[in-house]
Amino acid sequence: MLATKGFAALQAGRDLEPFNFERRTLGTHDVLINIRYCGVCHSDIHQARDEWGDSLFPMVPGHEIVGTIQDVGSAVTTFQEGDIVGVGCFVDSCRTCTFCTQGQEQYCEPGMTFTYNGRDKQGEMTYGGYSNHIVVDAGYVLRIPSELAIEETAPLLCAGITTYSPLRQWGVGKGHRLAVMGLGGLGHMAVKLGRALGADVTVFSRTDSKQEDAKRLGATDYVKTSQDGAFVRYARNFDFMIDTISAPHDLNANLELLKTDGTLIVVGVPEHPLSIDPFSLILRRRRVVGSLIGGIRETQEMLDFCGNHGITSDVEIISIQDINHAYARIVRGDVRFRFVIDMATLEY
Repeated sequence: MLATKGFAALQAGRDLEPFNFERRTLGTHDVLINIRYCGVCHSDIHQARDEWGDSLFPMVPGHEIVGTIQDVGSAVTTFQEGDIVGVGCFVDSCRTCTFCTQGQEQYCEPGMTFTYNGRDKQGEMTYGGYSNHIVVDAGYVLRIPSELAIEETAPLLCAGITTYSPLRQWGVGKGHRLAVMGLGGLGHMAVKLGRALGADVTVFSRTDSKQEDAKRLGATDYVKTSQDGAFVRYARNFDFMIDTISAPHDLNANLELLKTDGTLIVVGVPEHPLSIDPFSLILRRRRVVGSLIGGIRETQEMLDFCGNHGITSDVEIISIQDINHAYARIVRGDVRFRFVIDMATLEY
């Protein structure tokens, strides 16, 4: 076993604190990664506070992992020591179901093995990237393009693929008008990727505070949703909408922004379910669809796309000792646009 340092929530809602645990010994198909940076996703907070239910404790969060390979198993031929690699939201799957064989492991029928807050095939708890190293099967490891700054690349492993996958799945591109609801970690990636795919992008946000950011990121228009008449002025204006909001909000108002045959893509996960009036769909033949990250193949495609287009996340680098303060700021919406932990600060 491999002695490991990390930060963990020992109980639901409790501040994260130093935590020592063990990783499995390097197997023949594994790689050992020294973690250099780990992004902080809002889902880390939801799960550390057990807001979605079924959280496992102690919990070491983190599924936006970038690091350097320290060692490889004897059967690994795709990576070597010194490679810069990433690990996203899952580290294993059944490998045999229809979805796994199609490269869509995120929809694995028996269920994928989450990077943290899960159990592996031996029944052992998985621990995430708020730690100094991790052992992962090489088939679930991603190559980071050399063109990208690694600290800014870490959030692509979740925020990037969460928005890229549905934009590609639903064919968003040139000639389309795309509305992005919310300009946070997911939303700012949706703007960058939507623009790179050729769409005309409009950001909808509660306040004026992010208007300049939206334009800088590539949006052509910005709408303050709290302003009277905002939804009326933009009614039936968009081909697609990607909803990244993780707080309670009115889906029916959002749907009225879509044209006939428009598509609302849901990727944000509020704490409580949202309701839809059937007439919001029926009267304009609109669709509501959901999407969950991407498989290994598509995630590598996304990383290569970002490498070719110079796309990374806008990040604020923090020390691991600041993680609880960062959680509080995320809940307040006070981050532009993703916190990334410098894991070199993990010393205790």
